[in-house]
Amino acid sequence: MTLDPGAARLLRMLAAAGAGGAAAEGPAERRRRLQTLARIAGERGPASVDTRDLQATGPGGPLRLRLYAPAADGPALPRPALVYFHGGGWVAGDLDTHDGLCRRLAASSGVRLLAVDYRLAPEHPFPAALDDALFAVRWAAANAQALDLDPGRLGVAGDSAGGGLAAAVAQNPAAPPLALQLLLCPILDPAAERPSRHAFGEGHFVERAALAEDLGAYCGDAVDPRDPRVSPLRARDLAGQPPALVHVAECDPFRDEGEAYAERLALAGVAVHCVCWPGMVHYFYALAQGVPAAGPAVDAIGAEIARAMRTGAVVD
Repeated sequence: MTLDPGAARLLRMLAAAGAGGAAAEGPAERRRRLQTLARIAGERGPASVDTRDLQATGPGGPLRLRLYAPAADGPALPRPALVYFHGGGWVAGDLDTHDGLCRRLAASSGVRLLAVDYRLAPEHPFPAALDDALFAVRWAAANAQALDLDPGRLGVAGDSAGGGLAAAVAQNPAAPPLALQLLLCPILDPAAERPSRHAFGEGHFVERAALAEDLGAYCGDAVDPRDPRVSPLRARDLAGQPPALVHVAECDPFRDEGEAYAERLALAGVAVHCVCWPGMVHYFYALAQGVPAAGPAVDAIGAEIARAMRTGAVVD
């Protein structure tokens, strides 16, 4: 497997800076590193996308949200929408680290995105993030008219740990009917040891020690990480799930679980389209300033979202 030149350059830069994904000295440092990476190498996104910061009273108190609205191309009508959960290993990430990615996804897909600033571990361990995620989807459905969203074309999306949250919300019987789930390099079975975890668990953006640290912060001693609410791949039955777009990176320790989830969805009769991006590493989609091929990849993903929301089909 050959790394994409931009991804290889990014990994060398991170290694030289001593920020190659090794376990951080606590959540504050982990968050600082991700914020710095977003500033240096992150996607900027088109300025033409309108944003509005919102707040709702969630399960743990005030919950920040950000609504992304692409430029209208016709009369003001309810728009399809995705509720988006950022990555960051359950302990890092926020509305700003993923602002550029959400802007580009909204612009390339033509759908509205509602990004969720869910509570982070270790201050708020499991199930705080999942509770916030489920609440946000229900809130979006309940407030669809005020937000100019089409409740019949509402989906969930997320990357990395946020992809796992999106899948867990889609599996939850308390979620409203969903038209789509978009999973970008999702973490779907963090306690498992599949071949890609062995092949890319060192020197490929996410280190094994960092994952163990993050998972421990999220689950603590009281929660089994094999619980399907943490590891959606371990759910008994995936029948009836919303259509899925699953995107994985070839040189990502979480590649195998993403592909395995897509395979299980297909076996359960769920419409699914899975893409493996050659030479890419975890989190590449958010780093267009460091990985030039990431921007066109996100645009292609946006086109898939547009087609799925327009036709109801995730495959040709």
